[in-house]
Amino acid sequence: MKLKNRHIQMIAIGGAIGTGLFYGAAKSIQLTGPSILLAYLLGGVMMYIIMRALGEMTVHMPNSGAFSHYAYQYVGNYLGFLSGWFAWFEYTIVCMLEVTVVAAFLDYWIPGVPHWLTISIILGMFFFINMLQVQLFGEFEFWFAGIKVATIILMIAFSAYLVFFHAETHAHAIENIKNTLGNNLFANGTSGFLYSMVLVVFSFGGVQFLGIAAADAENPDTTIPKAVNGVIFRILIFYMGTLLAVLCIYPWQKLQADASPFVDVFDKVGFHFAAQIMSIVVITAALSAFNSCLYAAARMLANLSRHQSAPAYLSKTDKNNVPKNAVMTTSIIVAFTVLLNYFMPEKALTYLIAITTTSIIITWSTILITHACFRKAIRRETIKYKSPLFPYTNLLALALLISIVIIMLFMQDMKMAVYLMPVWIGLVTMLYVVTNKMRSVAQR
Repeated sequence: MKLKNRHIQMIAIGGAIGTGLFYGAAKSIQLTGPSILLAYLLGGVMMYIIMRALGEMTVHMPNSGAFSHYAYQYVGNYLGFLSGWFAWFEYTIVCMLEVTVVAAFLDYWIPGVPHWLTISIILGMFFFINMLQVQLFGEFEFWFAGIKVATIILMIAFSAYLVFFHAETHAHAIENIKNTLGNNLFANGTSGFLYSMVLVVFSFGGVQFLGIAAADAENPDTTIPKAVNGVIFRILIFYMGTLLAVLCIYPWQKLQADASPFVDVFDKVGFHFAAQIMSIVVITAALSAFNSCLYAAARMLANLSRHQSAPAYLSKTDKNNVPKNAVMTTSIIVAFTVLLNYFMPEKALTYLIAITTTSIIITWSTILITHACFRKAIRRETIKYKSPLFPYTNLLALALLISIVIIMLFMQDMKMAVYLMPVWIGLVTMLYVVTNKMRSVAQR
């Protein structure tokens, strides 16, 4: 059973529209004010370059290992090993992050319930969903992600109504726009804008799921180009459209930094029913992103196993081509979120966001490097879906990613993850050496 174009589109959207938009956007707005729209536009350009590079390789050779498989194929075993384990680590950490955020959002409805208990129940439910055959998973994710997409469109439409036709909101909107065009565009100066770019990268972190899902796609030659182009523009519309609505409806300085701006803004302007609906959608969005991440992490782990970079049992699939052992193993690792939220409930989210961001940067850098080697390897072949302005776009995106790492060193909550990056690379490198030695001994 294969995933249709609509499934592929929603899996990619589901992975990219989650915590970054519905939770992280509040912190981004506080950092830079209205110029957050420019930050997301710049981040969108970088994301598009990376997605086109991945899309080009995916159309040429669809594989559930995606960029890790291409790194094995076109760069070498070390980068394939490194990128595969980093990608699995990223998706697993994002799973932990999304389910932690869901527990926090549920406080709006069921205050007082321990987060570790909520997380245990959610993890059990989604473990069984990911054990279903891939088309059923795709159908589930299509409707799950569809709920948040539909609601975002309705929210933008309702916000437009308030701005243009609701007298009190209309007056506030005009005042907010005047302040923005005056001296509040870059509210906290250049540093605030640069810091917000870090959270923008975190927000867009799941777009590469498209490459992993491509192996289960019908007609990847046509499905993947449509999905890449469609996802990029839809995500930009959703991010920029919703944030513009928030900035118009209510003064951004008065929004809470530790809450969803979409729930907060409707509560503050007196539309409590709309706030309740947005709260449900925020939870749905995070669950959808969690679902996509668990799917991607399991496929990446199974691909590592096929390349003899992980235990052999992880590559085994059932009759529906579901890597059940990989799903089970990843779910067990994600279950450590229960302990994290039990012992460090106040710091869990901060640590997970920082580690996720550095993992995303490494994964995206790997895609760009692999794409350059891919171009060199197939220079005499016809490219079906060509990335524009190569290699200049790749160099631009790499320069931006390096800049983000440097910016993180000046952020109190983020620099810890940058310091841990070489430690994690060192550990994976040691694992690579040990794995190679064990493989050599087994082959004698």
